[in-house]
Amino acid sequence: MLTIHDSNDSSQSNKEPTTKVRSETIDLNDDQTLLVDISDALSEKEKVKFTVHTKTNLPMFDKPEFSVVRLHEEFIWLHNTLVDEEEYSGFIIPPPPPRPDFDASREKLQKLGEGEGTMTKEEFAKTKQELEAEYLATFKKTVAMHEVFLQRLAAHPKFKNDPNFRIFLGYTEDLLVRGKNKKEKLVDLFSKCSKSADDMVLSNTQKDIDDYFDHQRVFLLDYHKHIKDCTSKADKMTRSHKNVANRYTRIASSLISLSTIDSNLIEKFYTKAADCFENARKSEERVASDEDLKLSDTLRYWMRETVASKDLLYRRLRCLANYENANRNLDKARLKNRDVLLAEEMQTKAGEKFESISKVAKQELQDFNSRRIGFFKKNFVDLVELELKHAKAQIQIYKNCLQILREDIGE
Repeated sequence: MLTIHDSNDSSQSNKEPTTKVRSETIDLNDDQTLLVDISDALSEKEKVKFTVHTKTNLPMFDKPEFSVVRLHEEFIWLHNTLVDEEEYSGFIIPPPPPRPDFDASREKLQKLGEGEGTMTKEEFAKTKQELEAEYLATFKKTVAMHEVFLQRLAAHPKFKNDPNFRIFLGYTEDLLVRGKNKKEKLVDLFSKCSKSADDMVLSNTQKDIDDYFDHQRVFLLDYHKHIKDCTSKADKMTRSHKNVANRYTRIASSLISLSTIDSNLIEKFYTKAADCFENARKSEERVASDEDLKLSDTLRYWMRETVASKDLLYRRLRCLANYENANRNLDKARLKNRDVLLAEEMQTKAGEKFESISKVAKQELQDFNSRRIGFFKKNFVDLVELELKHAKAQIQIYKNCLQILREDIGE
């Protein structure tokens, strides 16, 4: 069982158990040598503490099962160590989990508390329940994204043996990882801008000698543009369903208010109509939740995976540029008959590195495509089945409502 709670918010004072399943955002293989999940999480005002649970039969670990508590900054540290490791230049580095952000939900709950005196007891209780559900959904998604990152590493034949990953999973004390200060963030910003500019220059000036990688680069650039647009539209559709649910809430509240004013036979009619809209609201919220999970979250994750794949192609293209520069330097050295042995050594190393990164990168991109296609197929089928299920439930809600109202009118 998974318990997710917030130690700083009264809305989470009661721990809510949910069934624990492996993350559905990625297509994991059947390798059972290293299984990682987040068994518990605790949200505080400034941070979220994730309890990372590990089961393994790998000899590098002292015990077959253990747990540690990790902060978001420690997930980012692990991701950065993988990016900085030269040995992983040819691999798609799994994208880091997004930073937890509960400010919007907390602000809504705070405003609700301030406006308690202007609402009826029923309206306040219902609104509070909806905001708590929204907060919990955001919290669960945050936990899921952090879990996905770890499970991608654990399922990868190379990353699961990384020494820093082993420290992250097995070291029982705090890793003492701090967040970056303003100066370091500014340096990171300039580094990203420099990398983007270099990537653009390479894309325009460096001709790839392999048609496969050139095709993959064009495909990923186009694919990222489309999936980004699709994510935005999926979010808009989910918000529309949530807005419909909110409108149903207002209609139901208005009908309840009318039922208290009209003390006649139509009072019963108002109350039952309000119940119908309340049931419709719950159904719309379930539709929004499933679309958010099966569609929006899926698109958003694979948008980040696509960026990670583009980064791999950038590293390979930079390696190719270095190799060609080494070839030109060797030609100049031979022409001048100076430092030829050093130039030959540098040219050999650059060539070996380029061949190595190209071989690994090709397999990684093939795996990326097969995982992506397989997962989208599965999730879209699941989404359609859920949409049909909700549509049938909504039809039944309206049928039952009409039948009840007709019976009341007949009376």
